[in-house]
Amino acid sequence: MIRALLNNTVLSNLVFVLVLIIGAMSYNLMPRQKDPTINFNWIIIVTALPGASAEDIEMRVTQPLEDALRKLNDVNFVSSTSRVGLSNILVRFRDLDERQFDKRVTDLRREVQSKRNELPADIVEPIILEITSANAFPAATLVLKGQADDEILRSEAYQLKRELERIKGIDRVDTAGLQDPEVQVLLDMGLLASAGIHPATVSDVIASQWQDLAAGKLTVSNEQWLVRHLGQSPSPEDLAQLWIPQAGGELRLETLAQVERRRQDPTQLVMYEEQPAVMMSVMKEGNANTLVLIETLEAFIDQYNPTIAPRGLALVLADDQTESTRRAIDIMQTNAIQGLLFVGLVSWLFLGWRIGVLVALAIPFSLMGVFILLNLQGETVNLTVLLGVIIALGMLVDVAVVMVEAMHQRMGQGEAAIDAAIGAMGEVGWPIFAAVLTTIAAFLPLILLPGILGDFMRIVPTVVTFALIFSLIQAFWMLPSQMHALHALPTQKRISRRERILRRLRNLYGRVLIKSFRHPWVTLVCLIGSFTLAIGLFVTDRISRDFFAADTLSVFYINVEMPSGSTLRQTLNATLDVEVHARAGMEPEEIRSLVSYAGQMFTETEPLLGDNYGQIFVSLTSRHLGGRSADDIIEGLRESVQLHAPAASKITLLKLSDGPPSSMPISIKVRGDEYGLIQAAVDDLTAILQGIPGVVDITSDASPGTQQLVTRLNLPAIARAGLDARSVTRTLRLLTDGEVVAQLNDRGESVDLRVRSQQTSTEDIEAWLSTRIATPSGQSVPLSELLNLEVKTGFASLRHYNFSRAITLEADLDRSQLDTLQANQRIQSAWLEYQDRHPGISLDFSGELDDIQESLNALAILFVLGVGLMYLILGAQFKSYFQPFIILLTIPMAFTGVAYGLWFSQNPLSLYTLYGLVALSGIAVNSAIVLIAAANSRYNDGMSVIYSIVYAARRRMVPILITAATTMAGLMGLALGLGGKSLIFGPVATAIVWGISVSTLLTLFTIPLMYKLTRRDRPR
Repeated sequence: MIRALLNNTVLSNLVFVLVLIIGAMSYNLMPRQKDPTINFNWIIIVTALPGASAEDIEMRVTQPLEDALRKLNDVNFVSSTSRVGLSNILVRFRDLDERQFDKRVTDLRREVQSKRNELPADIVEPIILEITSANAFPAATLVLKGQADDEILRSEAYQLKRELERIKGIDRVDTAGLQDPEVQVLLDMGLLASAGIHPATVSDVIASQWQDLAAGKLTVSNEQWLVRHLGQSPSPEDLAQLWIPQAGGELRLETLAQVERRRQDPTQLVMYEEQPAVMMSVMKEGNANTLVLIETLEAFIDQYNPTIAPRGLALVLADDQTESTRRAIDIMQTNAIQGLLFVGLVSWLFLGWRIGVLVALAIPFSLMGVFILLNLQGETVNLTVLLGVIIALGMLVDVAVVMVEAMHQRMGQGEAAIDAAIGAMGEVGWPIFAAVLTTIAAFLPLILLPGILGDFMRIVPTVVTFALIFSLIQAFWMLPSQMHALHALPTQKRISRRERILRRLRNLYGRVLIKSFRHPWVTLVCLIGSFTLAIGLFVTDRISRDFFAADTLSVFYINVEMPSGSTLRQTLNATLDVEVHARAGMEPEEIRSLVSYAGQMFTETEPLLGDNYGQIFVSLTSRHLGGRSADDIIEGLRESVQLHAPAASKITLLKLSDGPPSSMPISIKVRGDEYGLIQAAVDDLTAILQGIPGVVDITSDASPGTQQLVTRLNLPAIARAGLDARSVTRTLRLLTDGEVVAQLNDRGESVDLRVRSQQTSTEDIEAWLSTRIATPSGQSVPLSELLNLEVKTGFASLRHYNFSRAITLEADLDRSQLDTLQANQRIQSAWLEYQDRHPGISLDFSGELDDIQESLNALAILFVLGVGLMYLILGAQFKSYFQPFIILLTIPMAFTGVAYGLWFSQNPLSLYTLYGLVALSGIAVNSAIVLIAAANSRYNDGMSVIYSIVYAARRRMVPILITAATTMAGLMGLALGLGGKSLIFGPVATAIVWGISVSTLLTLFTIPLMYKLTRRDRPR
């Protein structure tokens, strides 16, 4: 059966070509994106109650919803923010599979719906959003700018949003600066009082008359008619003609109020290049092709701008992920091509060009097979897929190298290619299979890595596993068949020259190995000494630690926080002032776009909303086009913008990084019952942070309180005036935000009808309170007589963490001075001196520290699991309890190499490096497996222990060197950054390259020595 399969070269070649063609087509069809699409298991619940204070939102909206959420299972944490007019709740579930997560989301929706009757009747229905890597950050940011902040800009922005949402690949479009349209009835309170008409009466009359009604069916002469009442009209002039009853007759609404088509009060204001604008954040669908989507948007913009230019409008692509995505993928693809070339070069040097080509064919065959399977699974081409490809590159020829070397040995003795292949399978087949299984055993458990890091890197072990399986198929079937077809024996002259060099190398190695046997303690001391030195590099902090080391994106935010109570326009003016200084701190060619806005502030976890929040979105040109790096620009701006900050404002900078999202390095939840006590603890913690070198951009989500006018009903006065309590409270609403009494649909757009006073702002609160209200007797009374008043400072926002009141204190780090673990340890130590001063206060250290601890614990468990699986495989292969321990000794050898590599290259120890170390454990043992298997074969044939191991070591030295060199060569481009550097994946490649190089060197001497010391000759 095997012989017939190997003899059928037509079949093998057709399968080979078919895999290449379908694989290439699959690769071209797979969507391109920078990062894999992962579900963060985050759910955001947004509920609006216009005009409500933070205290009212907390009590009437947030707490009832939190009570419902307490019943959910598998919740990691719940964080909520209650601010003026808005409740925002973030629910993060534990790591769940897709089916279980969908079930939990359904449970959440059901629990929220069950609380609907307990919530205020006038809330905006809760919005439940699921956050993924695709919709957490916009694929593109568009800005529609105009000559004025008017209806032309607003209406065009609304239509543009609808057009964009119809484009294939777009999930949603989030807008800033787009206000909804309204028809507003602006009451003249003085005229109403003079006419003896209560404001609530006007509101009720409008609500009853300005409505459409489907009255029902009517039978007329045996024919069925439908009766419709039409009372609504989008025209303010029609509404102004309504009759309002009064004691002496009726008055037209236009005599008591102004009726106008307006926009709702702005919640955000946006400026772009000194012009009013609407900013649109385009979120793509999960597996949409980022590059194709941006090309579609660019073509849309080119066609759209000529149509709106006559109205003074222009649509601008302020930022997109095309450049970063294309550059990141190009870096990985370039490194992959370089790795392929390096592997081919190594194969040629050791095996000659004909055999080298046949061996190297394992790479395209295996990779195309991988892309076929990935395309069938619906995966995309992204950085982690390409990382798996690069890691697998060098390993793909390992099986072929060992196989072809064994075949060459037999073919050199005169055997035919097929006979040599079958004989080689019998000799090295099981050791090769065991080596591949141990590599898979190290990689596959990484699929179980929890958290966002696990989700982000999960495809890597899948790619490596698929590639290794295809490499087995190529080595055991394609390679022998192709060698048989080509009669691939090099000429005698070429063999002699190469064999002469290799023979000298084997002889030299054999002599050195025998000398090491005579002085075993020298070898052991070198092994222990090198390992001890590696440990010392970590203990003495010669190797820096940056667990979430990542490349900084070419976008960042400048945050502007104004004092509480600032108006939206004041915040925007302050933000524009900061923008001027930011522009001065950058070169024109470094700036792609700057967009300033007020009313919201994006953070790493949730947007902050409020009139006192401003932000500048900064998009940079690519560094390779002449600009400085984002890190350099941020550091240059940090001091200058803070130095020129507007009075009473707080300026911070927020940079964004590649890789999976993480919280700030320092993120402390200060929990307690009273906000005053919590704030006192936050003040002490802030002082601690300010005293630690390397801690920068300290921020707190505690906002200063806003002035509040608290009213209570004066029931005796209300009774004397002949009024009722509800009419008085409705008057308060009409004097401020007003009442929405009806809605209509105008050309597909929902339009609210709002009734409110003409005067919604005042310079004197006493004058506002003196507004007179008509009574049933025809008289009027000032509003202040009907109310008991109190002025106090309220809260701008109220925060909960796991259902307790909390304030979150966050800070960033200068990684050159200290890392996340060191910083948090110093804070915890310093807090011990303050702890007794703050009874009832608890600290919850999370942020990066949470993710680091979760990942470290999981990596340790998965490492042990991988080593256990490798021991199981090796024990079954060698039928020994002890020999697997000798082979697993290569793992600490590899660790030694990793330490030296990080120290020499000045790369930090990161979670990605540790990920590479776990994966390396499966690669490092392969050489030892082949070596021990060859020694056991000779020993079982009757040779002595020393002859067995020396013969096996000399026999396997060349395959060991070739496999090590090809694996290193595949990763060399990425490790050295020849095709472009990556702070995420470069250290992973560096760790594997150095780990293999050192472990291979030590394997060639330590493993034979351990074999000799632990095995005894048979008695004669």
